[in-house]
Amino acid sequence: MLSRVVVIVSAVVAAALAGHALIPAFGGFTPVLESMLPWVGLAVPLLLLLAALARSTVAAVAALVPGLVWAAMFGSTLLATPPGGRSDLAVGTVNVGVRNNASGEAVRQIAQDLDLLAAQELTAGGPAAKQLNKMFRYRYPVSTVGLWSRYPISDARPLDVGLGWPRALRAVVSTPKGKVTVYVMHLASARPGQTTTRDASLARARKLIDADRSKRILLLGDLNTATTDRGMRGLTPPLVDAQRVAGDGFGFTWPAAFPITRPDHILFRGMTATKAGVAPATGSDHRAAIASLRL
Repeated sequence: MLSRVVVIVSAVVAAALAGHALIPAFGGFTPVLESMLPWVGLAVPLLLLLAALARSTVAAVAALVPGLVWAAMFGSTLLATPPGGRSDLAVGTVNVGVRNNASGEAVRQIAQDLDLLAAQELTAGGPAAKQLNKMFRYRYPVSTVGLWSRYPISDARPLDVGLGWPRALRAVVSTPKGKVTVYVMHLASARPGQTTTRDASLARARKLIDADRSKRILLLGDLNTATTDRGMRGLTPPLVDAQRVAGDGFGFTWPAAFPITRPDHILFRGMTATKAGVAPATGSDHRAAIASLRL
C-alpha cells in the first residue's frame, strides 16, 4: 500500500510541476501556489524516504521522476553563473515596510553602492525617505513609492496601476551613457483566492510598458508576483528579468528572515544585465533586489 501511495503521489507532484501552467486558477489559489513552486521539490526526498521504508524499487524510481522534472525546470537557475563584465548602472528596489522604524538604516546599507534605488511602502517624512534624501541628489517620491538617483531625473509623473490612487511612477534618468526610462511600481497584493486586483494591476502595468517607445526601460518594484507565478508572463516578455539572466540562485526576497518567494523585481529592456542578487536583511520584512546593468 505504501509503495502505491508513493507512486501515485510522485505522479501527481511531477504533473503539477510540469503542467502547473495548465491548471485552472481556481479563483486565485493556483497562482499563489506557483509562487512556491521551487519548494515543491522538497517532496522528492520525502517520497524517496517512504520508498525506502516500503523497500520498493518501483516506488523509488517513481519518486525520482518529480526530481528529474524539478531539475529540468530549476537546475539551470541553481547552476547559473552571472555573466559579469563592465556595468554602467547599479540599481535596486526594496519594500521598506510601512511600520518599519528601522527603515532608515535599511536603505542606508542597501543604497550606498547604488546609482538608483526604488522604494515602496514609504511614509512621508519617514526615516527611509530622510536617509535617502541625504544620500542622493535627485529624487521623485509619489505617495508611498519613490525613486532616488545619482543622476538627473526629468519627465517624472505619478501613475495609477488600477488601484484608484497613484502607487507607481515613471521618470527619465539621464545617465552618463544615455537616458533610461524608469518605472517604479507597487502592485496590488495577491493572497489565496484573492488575486483579481493584482491581476488587473499587472495588466495595467503591461499596457504602460507596451505603450512606451523608450529605447531603454527599467521596471523596479514590489510586483507582488513571484517569478514562477503565471502573472509574470504578462511582463516577461516584453521585459527581461535581471535575476533570471544574471543572478545566482532563485533570489528570494520575502520574508526577510527566511525568504521563500520573490515578489520584488528588476525588469528591463534595451540593456544587458551583468550581475543580479539580493541584499541582506537590514530591518525591512523584504530583502532588496539589486542588479548591475550595461547600457
